[in-house]
Order: sequence, then structure tokens, then C-alpha cells
Amino acid sequence: MLTLSDDRGHLSYLVTGDGPPVVLVHAGVADHRMWDQVAPVLAERHTVIRYDLRGFGASAVPTGPFGETDDLLRLLDHLGLDAVHLVGASWGGRVAAEFTLAHPGRVRSLTLLAAPWPRYEWSADMIAYDEAETAALAAGDLDAAVEVNLDMWLRGPAREWDEVASGAADRLRDPLRTSLVNQGVVGEHAQGATPADITAIAVPTLVGVGTLDVPDFQAIARRYATGIPGATLVEFADAAHLIALDAPAELAAVLGPFLTGQEA
Repeated sequence: MLTLSDDRGHLSYLVTGDGPPVVLVHAGVADHRMWDQVAPVLAERHTVIRYDLRGFGASAVPTGPFGETDDLLRLLDHLGLDAVHLVGASWGGRVAAEFTLAHPGRVRSLTLLAAPWPRYEWSADMIAYDEAETAALAAGDLDAAVEVNLDMWLRGPAREWDEVASGAADRLRDPLRTSLVNQGVVGEHAQGATPADITAIAVPTLVGVGTLDVPDFQAIARRYATGIPGATLVEFADAAHLIALDAPAELAAVLGPFLTGQEA
């Protein structure tokens, strides 16, 4: 991976393909590898940039205050990219939405895949998940915390493990472990974004959600699709929360025409 260093550490990133640039921002339980089965398809027509957020994957744990939208802007400037297509999954979707609101001239299109909603009133199931993760980490049982997250975000509430793609849990376990180890330091230094009105998003927007995902995120996806002017909602029947892992071919088949459609 390539490295962009600054006084708070470094960001690691990959660039593949050729064509209009698209940036893929990973989920908060993953790293750039969650896009492994999607990026090569997109790279046939686009320059694909994948990076690890601070404290995830190969990027360094932050040593001081930082902003995730600032990091993304720094990366685009470093690569000499004026405007890009942004695709964000889960927490990465929230980063992408906030970046679009903060720097609208730098975004050609926006794709939000199961992005969270700021200050959302979570269901009892989501609160129970958070309590289970917190308890496992407080007990020093990192393995148990990993399993709690795999069960929530990969398996989801609507299927059994034998219905999840073979090997998916093994591919996610290492990035997830890294995110859990570093989340305290990342949370200490991360600077929260100022709440903004999503109706101000004026770029073509695609909202995606898996029908096997937690009901909260299905409701949130509909809220984004309704609130962002002209947004299109796509539901993935065979996916839970992590669409790029569950349904990579289906996601690429939707993303490809959407991205190229904005180049006309």
C-alpha cells in the first residue's frame, strides 16, 4: 500500500484502474479489503482509490486530533483529484455524506450503503448489541467482542451462519479485531462533524441497503433516500449490513451504470 504521512500518523491507500476517479470508504468494522471483490470490476472503467481510515487496517493510530472528512480532503489533494465519485459503507457512508456536505464541489456522485444516521434513536436490539460489545471489551475478552460484531454486522438478524458466504467471517475477523483494539484511541482523537441538513446534498445519490440488515438501517436508508433530493434507493435481497461482502457482483452491477451515467 501507498502512504500519506502527516503530523498525526499516516493514511494507507491503494490506487488501481484508469478513468474517472471513485473513492471507496470502508465500514467501521472493516478496512479497505472489504472492497476486494468490487474494486476490480469498477477499475475496468474507473480509477479506484481505497484507503484505511485512521486506526483501521494499515493506517496508523492517530496521535492527535483529526477529522475524517479532513483526512479525505487531504488524500484527494495529495492525489491531485479535483472531484470524485464517493462510495461509503456503513460508517464510511457517514464520512462520505459529511464530506459531500462540507465540500460539494469535490464530489461528482454519492453512494451510501447502510450509512448510520446521526443521533438516531436505536432499537432495543441495537442497544443490546452495544451493551454486549462493551461488556466483552470491559472483561478484556477481545475474541468475544469480535464474535458479537460478526454476528450483528455479517450474519445479521435474519439468517443463520450457514447462509453467509463461505470464508466471509474469516476475511472480516482480522480487520474487525484491529478496529476494536484501536477504537478507544480513535474515539479520543476524532473530531465530530457539525450536524448538517442532508437536503443540501445536490449531487446524484444512490442509497443501498440489504433486506437482511438490522431493521434500524433499513429505516435509515429510506430516510436518506427520501431526504436527499433525487436520491435512488436500491435494496439488495441477499445482503445484510455489509453489502460489498454479501453481494459484491450485485453491488458492482448497480454501481457501474450509476457511476458511468454521471459521466455523460
